[in-house]
Amino acid sequence: MTTIVDRKVARKYVDLYEENNLHVMYLSLGFGTASNDILDYLGLESTEKAVAFSVLEEDSWKTIKRELEKKLKIDAPGGGIAFTIPLSSIGGKKTLQFLLESQDYQKEEESTLQNTMHELIVVIAEQGYTELIMDAARAAGAYGGTVIHAKGTGMEAADKFMGVSLAAEKEMVFIVTKTEQKKDIMKAIMEHAGLNSKAKAITFSLPVTDTAGLRLIED
Repeated sequence: MTTIVDRKVARKYVDLYEENNLHVMYLSLGFGTASNDILDYLGLESTEKAVAFSVLEEDSWKTIKRELEKKLKIDAPGGGIAFTIPLSSIGGKKTLQFLLESQDYQKEEESTLQNTMHELIVVIAEQGYTELIMDAARAAGAYGGTVIHAKGTGMEAADKFMGVSLAAEKEMVFIVTKTEQKKDIMKAIMEHAGLNSKAKAITFSLPVTDTAGLRLIED
């Protein structure tokens, strides 16, 4: 789940999520790109945004969606937006337990999105280890990645599920790759920059339905 709201009200959203047992989140700062006319129409006073990334079960999403609409009026003009994207894979059982924490995981059949040609690999790691991650990824066939800074919450859950202590300051690395290369790249990252390394990286992937700008990779 991705949530994008005005920075001034971000704390209310974090509090609501924690009330619903969604403790592990990654927060980053963003800026809106809408024109002044659109901002005025929607009742938005600022383009400064907070972006929160979370992993949750479908049943949890149904509950949180109701809470967002009822308590925080997210569907009102200027309220913000929250949306979900299906995960296609997660790098290890401990990572799954950490991301879902107290949510009840129910294994279901894979969706038809498993047949996509590309995947987005997301790596979340301690600050300062981007090169270690990208060296491992490139050795397994990755061409490049994008890094953004984020602050993690719910890091105390790492001791319970992983037996390690994680800092709150994080780097998130986004890597778009061919689906057939995804497994090798994720495996390489886990082996060289995973929980047993100083990077303490966790990784998962999202299906990409279409791309533009990857012609050289395709060729």
